[in-house]
Amino acid sequence: MTGPGTPGRGPLAGVRVIELAGIGPGPFAAMLLADLGADVVRVDRPDASGLAIDPEYDVTNRNKRSVVVDLKAQDGPARVLDLVERADILVEGYRPGVAERLGVGPESCHARNPRLVYGRMTGWGQEGPLAPRAGHDIAYIAPTGTLGLIGDPDAPPAIPANLVGDFAGGSLYLVVGVLAALHHARGTGTGQVVDAAIVDGAAHLASMIHGMLAAGSWQDRRGANLLDGGCPFYGTYETADGRYMAVGALERQFFEEFVELLGIGHLAPARKDVARWAELREAVAARFRTRTRDEWTAVFEGTDACVAPVLSLREAPAHPHLAARGTFVDHGGITQPAPAPRFSGTRTSVRSGPAQPGADTADVARDWDVPRLLEDGA
Repeated sequence: MTGPGTPGRGPLAGVRVIELAGIGPGPFAAMLLADLGADVVRVDRPDASGLAIDPEYDVTNRNKRSVVVDLKAQDGPARVLDLVERADILVEGYRPGVAERLGVGPESCHARNPRLVYGRMTGWGQEGPLAPRAGHDIAYIAPTGTLGLIGDPDAPPAIPANLVGDFAGGSLYLVVGVLAALHHARGTGTGQVVDAAIVDGAAHLASMIHGMLAAGSWQDRRGANLLDGGCPFYGTYETADGRYMAVGALERQFFEEFVELLGIGHLAPARKDVARWAELREAVAARFRTRTRDEWTAVFEGTDACVAPVLSLREAPAHPHLAARGTFVDHGGITQPAPAPRFSGTRTSVRSGPAQPGADTADVARDWDVPRLLEDGA
């Protein structure tokens, strides 16, 4: 249960999570659990190293608490296992076999707590010929076919930051997995291991497209399909000021409103004539180049034409709709996305800024009743 010093907000209030510190998808998954109200304790290393970011700005560690444990020290594993005994979920992102060598693998943890859900976050998964190999997001999504879907057909595949692999194919699938396993554990008293691999999740994200491919309604190449830029009324267009508008006017009624507002209503019949798509694309591009992004935004504002401005990261929080919903929040001087999704009865929030390594050791030792954390060397 939630300890006396733990804010208990969100639908996961009362759920205890251990995060063995890493980078990328593991911390983001643990942040999502923390955003939803779980008491997440991040176990940092004494010589914490990762991406070159000041810990004060690493928002993937918000809503968490941190203790420092040297898992290579003689009593390091025992300190973590004391936490495991009181936890519901553990998340780790080591290469296969590393947690076992450190003494905190699934077998050791389940010996202390049979109900524990043990979440493993990797790129290649726990088995297979590439399982022990290193990699990053781009290398994981490449062999799944997902990376090859994205970008101009006459240019190399476009890199979607690390959103498709690390966070969509990785973190989100890990969170779904550990919450499903937690539901099972609470019903049966038995925990289990969740093997979340970015290659599996990234492949799974393309399920609909694989169905379309099998049906013959999707071509296995970039820029030739309805949703990958091959369609002139589903894509992005440059404006007079060098910025961009995004168009997604797929359905007939939305398309007709789009071309009327754009000033090329006479080309409405070209929607169903693929032979005229090149003509339509040129006309759309030419019209968008006649005004600035903000001018076109005003033209399409409040319509069903399915057109929106392409904003930068710094611009996004000021978008009127996002501002009205509070999609972004300011906490501790950092503008960041608010917790998502939203709940009617168990509201979530950014309760605390990024956890600083070891700053919460005393509080966690008290709330989780793990006094060994306070011994010399913790």
